[in-house]
Amino acid sequence: MMTDKLNINQWNESDRPRERMMHHGARSLSDAELLAILLRVGSTTETALDLAKRILATYGNDLDRMGRELNIQTLCRDFRGVGQTKAVTIMAALELGRRRKEILTKQDPQIINSQTAFEIISPLLMDLPTEEMWVLLLNRQNRLIDKQCIGKGGIAGVTCDVRVVMRMALEHNATSIILAHNHPSGSNQPSKNDKDLTLKISKACSLLDISLHDHIIIARHTYYSFADAGLL
Repeated sequence: MMTDKLNINQWNESDRPRERMMHHGARSLSDAELLAILLRVGSTTETALDLAKRILATYGNDLDRMGRELNIQTLCRDFRGVGQTKAVTIMAALELGRRRKEILTKQDPQIINSQTAFEIISPLLMDLPTEEMWVLLLNRQNRLIDKQCIGKGGIAGVTCDVRVVMRMALEHNATSIILAHNHPSGSNQPSKNDKDLTLKISKACSLLDISLHDHIIIARHTYYSFADAGLL
């Protein structure tokens, strides 16, 4: 015999996500319970926790995938019980998590290899649905002066103006640069256009006595380095 589901407010206090978080800390909660706190209430047919579980299940219970693919429109359209206020709250929480990853990159770190460059730029690129091209501007000690977006494209490509890259390097007194762009497809292999652009910028750099240290292709949690591959 089926029974009606209890509203979260009717649960035993020790089982409620908010109360458990206050008494035991955020780490004691599951992903679904944390999401339920953001949702606050569910709908007439399911609790906030059930709704949270359904949202997570749609993305394979993968928070990284959810961060890449989820947006306000999808939340409101596909999940009954989620309006604009809840959708904005969830997206704001995801954005805070993304920005937290960037904190260390604001302390003018020294870039000693491709892995260091990947760690600095990946938080900006790994979750994007379209391609973007960025440049890391470095001083003589290979410390980060600044990082700038130099081009935005679509799902399968991005272009950038070589003159813009060179002007940025000169304006910031950079002695070396690193290019970086993402592949939303998840493939970290360079295309012919990627190789042609790298060669073009490398030649421009050599004329101005600026070093092109690397070109990094971000593919979610992996990357391709032109320098490591011996192409620079």
